[in-house]
Order: sequence, then structure tokens, then C-alpha cells
Amino acid sequence: MAVTSPTPSISTLTPFLRPNIRNSRTFSNVVITAASFRCFCSKSQPMEDQQQLETTKRVVVCGGGVIGVCTAYFLSQKGAAVTLVEKSSVACAASGKAGGFLALDWCDGGPVGPLARASFNLHRSLSEELNGPESYGYRPLTTLSLTVRESPSSSPSGSKSSGDSKIPSWVDGSARAPMTIGSTQTTAQVHPQLFTRALLNTAVEKYGVEVVIGKLEQVRVEEGRVRSVVLEGGRVIESDSVVLALGPWTGKFEMLASMFRISGLKAHSIVLEPKQPDAITPHALFLSYHPQGGKAMEPEIYPRPTGEVYICGMSSEEEVPDDPEQIVGKPESIEMLKRVAKNVSSHLAEGEAQVKAEQACFLPCTDDGVPVIGELPGVKGCYVATGHSCWGILNGPATGAAMAELVLDKRASIVDLSRFSPARFLGRRKVKV
Repeated sequence: MAVTSPTPSISTLTPFLRPNIRNSRTFSNVVITAASFRCFCSKSQPMEDQQQLETTKRVVVCGGGVIGVCTAYFLSQKGAAVTLVEKSSVACAASGKAGGFLALDWCDGGPVGPLARASFNLHRSLSEELNGPESYGYRPLTTLSLTVRESPSSSPSGSKSSGDSKIPSWVDGSARAPMTIGSTQTTAQVHPQLFTRALLNTAVEKYGVEVVIGKLEQVRVEEGRVRSVVLEGGRVIESDSVVLALGPWTGKFEMLASMFRISGLKAHSIVLEPKQPDAITPHALFLSYHPQGGKAMEPEIYPRPTGEVYICGMSSEEEVPDDPEQIVGKPESIEMLKRVAKNVSSHLAEGEAQVKAEQACFLPCTDDGVPVIGELPGVKGCYVATGHSCWGILNGPATGAAMAELVLDKRASIVDLSRFSPARFLGRRKVKV
């Protein structure tokens, strides 16, 4: 059974972000500001305000993960009247259980390279805007690759080479072959759940985003154009445009599943809290890990400024359950990550670190390894943003900013979206509306 723990909270989070909220309720009236005035229009408003409301573009964003939240944020910042629909709770799946690692240039040479670079820089500017270091643990990192071979004993051997000065002092296991693969200029981190919720909190308070907890049932299309979305229970939300950011649940929505496939890669992780958190330096570790009697693995370790240490690995393609809360980790995968922890550092061994979480999440993957971002062919006003695999947290901001431009300006300038267009799947399957 998964061990869960309270996530560090942001004192300014509005009530709808709490994970126990359910059943198709709306919380647009949590904060009333000038930016959110359109959510409370009445007949007594001045004529010019009513005219402005009539021309404001109504956009429904479906999906409360990092891609949907970033899209809602930038759409509302550009003046759209945005409703965010989430069936469970905000950042409850991969956007809450991922590592939050950011890299400037690791996607260079491929189609995602420009998106990643733009998004890495947007993360930096968002951190300045939202006080990222305090709000959601944004910080630059030094990133190392290491080779670790399990020692015969059940604890770190303490036998790292004396000449391996690159290896942090807290890595006192049998680590070898250190290589710097990211500097504080090219790699960074966020706490993904806190980042996603802080961004949405700002979008609600500053730009008037409305949040609805409910399950998307249908996108209504008339004469080839989006008119509304229908939620479970029959609620209808009128809209000029819809953005479907459903992550690994994309494949369960027939309108999209009929056109392209999104598979779910189940990834496991644990979160530890060492007794001596100050001993853990801000170094992200990418390991080539060789267990005794087993195949080599590539786990990753991310110390967080909260004092926690996040360790992930052990992934496999599996069927995505309907409810995010049904996702639990395989016991053998969790135990292997604990073995990794104690063989890397005595600070992470049982008795020296408390297990804060044992968890799993699904990463949305496309068959060609490229995200799907753009307007659905043949359905005006219906957009999709999904398939970011392990780079969802990194690429969330640029995806959201580009989608906002595409929806409102008909063209994205921050990054060329043509390589991500769902039109590349034309001829393979047919969109069902």
C-alpha cells in the first residue's frame, strides 16, 4: 500500500486546490479581483463592461495537470475567460508525483529541442514572477552521472575513490565515474505539485480562472466548430474553444483515441526525508546502477530544498486506470528504489531517512515520441496538448504559452508548433465527434 504524506503547502492556496474536493462543483468565487470581474457579471454592470464581456473569448481547458494549468494560466493572462475542468484534484497524478527536473539543452537535436529551451527559460522567468524558490522550490542544480555497483553488504561500502572530488560527500556508497552533465546554468528543479498549484492559484486570483471539479463526457461540435463541453451529470459549459490536456487519460476519450494513441508509462518513485537534510547538497544524480544478480538500471535522485530526497525509476507500459487514486506502485519496484537509496548514501538508508511517500504515476507517451500540440483537423476550436512523456514538467510553460497564442492569435510565436500538430496522424485514424 502506498505511503502518503502531507505535501508542503503554500499558505496562499485557495480552497479548491485541496485534494478532497469532489463532484462537479465550481469555485470561481473564491477570490474577487478586477481581473476576475467577468466571472460575476450582472445586469447592473456598465454597458462598456458588458460589451467587453461579450467579446471575451471563452475557453475551457480540460485537465488539471501541469500542461492544462500552464495553458489556463497563459490564456487568462492574455485576456481569455478560462474555465479549467479537472475530474479529480489539481496535480494529483504525474504533475504531483514527478521529479520536477528541468534541463535547457537535453532535448537538443530533436523535435522537442526548441520547445524545451523556450520552456526552461520560461520556468526561470516564472520563478522570478511567482517567487519560485520560496513558493515551489525552484533552484538551479549541478547534475552528475554516476556508476553505482551494489556491494555485497546491505549498506554503502564507503569506498568511493579518493580522487573522485566531483562526487558529493553525502554520496558515500560505491559510486564511480562521475561526470558533470548539467550545470546551474543548464539544469534546475521545481517541486512539480507545488509549481502547478501555485501557478493555478495565481491564475485564479489574478486573472479570474474558474475551476470546476467534474469529469469530461463530451465535446459538442456543430457545423465543424466547438460549441460546448458536457460533464458527467449533464452540466454544459458553453465555449468558443476547448483545450484537451488529458495526459495519459487521452486514450480514454474517444474523440482523441480515434485519431492517435497515447500510452501510459508507469513510473515508480519514493520520497525520503533524511535525518540530516543539511548534509544533502543540491546535486541531481543520474545513475547507471548495477544490482547484484540483475540487469543494469538507470534510476534518478533529486534532493529537494524542502529537505526531502526524491528517487525514481522502474517503469513499464501498463493500462491506465480510470481514477488517478487507483494508481499504486508495485511493491518490488518500491523495494528496489529503497535498495538504490541505501547503496548510494548512508543518509538515505533505513533508519537514517523516513519514507514520506511510495508512489507511482503514468507518463503520457506517443508512438513517435513527439508530443501532440495543436488544433484537431476538421474541428475548429478544439485543441489538444498531450504526450510529453517524462518532460511534462519541463515543457509545461512553453506548451501553455504556445497554446494560448494559437487559440487567441491563431499562431504560436514562442515556438513552432508545426512539428507537434495532430494533423501528422491524418490517414491513420479518423476523428470522432
